[in-house]
Order: sequence, then C-alpha cells, then structure tokens
Amino acid sequence: MQHHLTKEGLEELKKELESFKKEGRQEIAERLKRAKEYGDLSENSEYADAKESQTKLESRIFELEKIIRNAVLIKKSVYKDKVNIGSTIEVQKGSKMFKYTIVGSKEARPEANLISNESPLGKAFLGGKIGDKVEINTPNGEVDYKIIKIE
Repeated sequence: MQHHLTKEGLEELKKELESFKKEGRQEIAERLKRAKEYGDLSENSEYADAKESQTKLESRIFELEKIIRNAVLIKKSVYKDKVNIGSTIEVQKGSKMFKYTIVGSKEARPEANLISNESPLGKAFLGGKIGDKVEINTPNGEVDYKIIKIE
C-alpha cells in the first residue's frame, strides 16, 4: 500500500522512527532490567508493563518502517488547472472562504487545514477545477463548495 507524504512529513516520520529505535528501545531495556531485579517475573507487574510497552513500541517501529518504505512523495502541484494531491486550494462555502491543502492520510490534520485525499472532502475536491461546485453529503445534509483558486 502506498502512503502519500510530503517531504516534510516523510522527514518527521524518519525522525520519529530514529527516536523510537534509539531512545525508545533504550528506555524499555532499562525498564525491563529494573523489573527483572524485583525477582519472580510471573507476578511482576512492572515487568508485564514494560513488556507491553515494548510490544507497542516494536509495533509502531514496524508500522513506521512500512510507511517509509512505501512512501510516495507528494510534490507541490505544478498544475494549477486541476486539484491534485499536494494542491492548496481556496474554496467558498456560502459566504465563507476556506483554504485547504490536500495531503496523504498519514499527514492529515484537519485542524491545520491539511485534509486527506481519502477523506470525503478531499476525494470530492480531487480533479476539480476553478469554478467547479462540489457537493458533500454530511450527516447534517448536503454542503456545497465552490473552488475559487488552486495553488
């Protein structure tokens, strides 16, 4: 499975991975060592907690490695005539204006106006052109957007 990421997003994931491999693993190793010093491991809650943390950490490391391995870099769109992954768009909803950047799902942060290409809103905008009206079905009914600008 491909993961669409910006260069910045990919670098963040690489830093997170490196941190988990170095500091995260070191911290878990120290916790396991301390817990073993308490004796009987079968009734040692500190040891069980450390092992559970180790499992979660290794799962996240595996997930990050997989994402990085399957990353497809999003380049700033050079095409201003059609909305693509990497496009920054201005849209109008009623009398209000909004600015969104279409990114991959691993980088989506709606609170920062970074919307996923896989989200209903992102999917609806993809392929759109300036002047197009986009209808989104929401639990509160249909919402209309008009694409004003593509960067």
